[in-house]
Amino acid sequence: MLGAGMDDQANQPSDAEPEASESPAARPVVRLAEDALADHLISAALWGAGVAWLVPMMGLQIALHRTLGADRIGWLERLYTRGQVLLTGSRWRAEVHPAIDPARPYLFFQNHVNHLDHCTMYSATPHFKQGVELEDHFRYPIYGAFMRSRGTLPVNRNNPRDLLTLRDRVGDELKKGHSLLVFPEGTRTLTGHLGELQQGVFRIAQSLGGPIVPVTVTGMYQVVRKGSWLVRPGHEVTVYCDAPIETAGKKRSDVPAIMDEVRRVMTARLDAYWASHSGPRAASVPSTPR
Repeated sequence: MLGAGMDDQANQPSDAEPEASESPAARPVVRLAEDALADHLISAALWGAGVAWLVPMMGLQIALHRTLGADRIGWLERLYTRGQVLLTGSRWRAEVHPAIDPARPYLFFQNHVNHLDHCTMYSATPHFKQGVELEDHFRYPIYGAFMRSRGTLPVNRNNPRDLLTLRDRVGDELKKGHSLLVFPEGTRTLTGHLGELQQGVFRIAQSLGGPIVPVTVTGMYQVVRKGSWLVRPGHEVTVYCDAPIETAGKKRSDVPAIMDEVRRVMTARLDAYWASHSGPRAASVPSTPR
């Protein structure tokens, strides 16, 4: 994935959150440029460059995970992830709320757009972020080996009992001072809007008292999205890390309210983005999940 360049604006204070629309029916319409033949040719070149970056960088990280430890090579992880986004031809920036403490572990709950999501968000803050991934993804060539060497936590969404094991492993990571990167929708969006949030990861956060940081990424849906292998350059990708939501002292009955707050913050960011972005050669995408 070949690049245009990135704006080095990480760790800027986040603006005040925009207001979310009242109901799903009021969601802004997502409009996307129609793909032309030239887009397919450009995408093929970007894929070639991206794979040429990914393979040696993941190989090097796997070797260093096994010798130094995954949490000792943050500089290399940030180089890799920033480079991977750069090679989509995207401009990158981050807005980080000043209440986020670089020395405190968090559960970063991010909207799920594509398989580059961990790269998009990772360097927005200096935290070491352990991943939580579907068990099936560990079968992917190279990426599966990368996750195993890094200690990524597997999730079997067809086995609810795995939630107890996952809770214990998340707790172990927090005790080490590690943050977690979690995709609470459990699947990539088909519409560009936030999907249904899964209660299990919120129950884990509440039971451990781990603070949640809502992370909303805008612009990536135009670059790469589920259902298409095209990489579309020329977009600005923004990572919003909003104010932490405390769960310490909360009861299980408080989980729906915590979910509502995370949903409100993320939806407000996405609604504001889609309300201001529509272009020529646009095709409407349904605003309700399929």
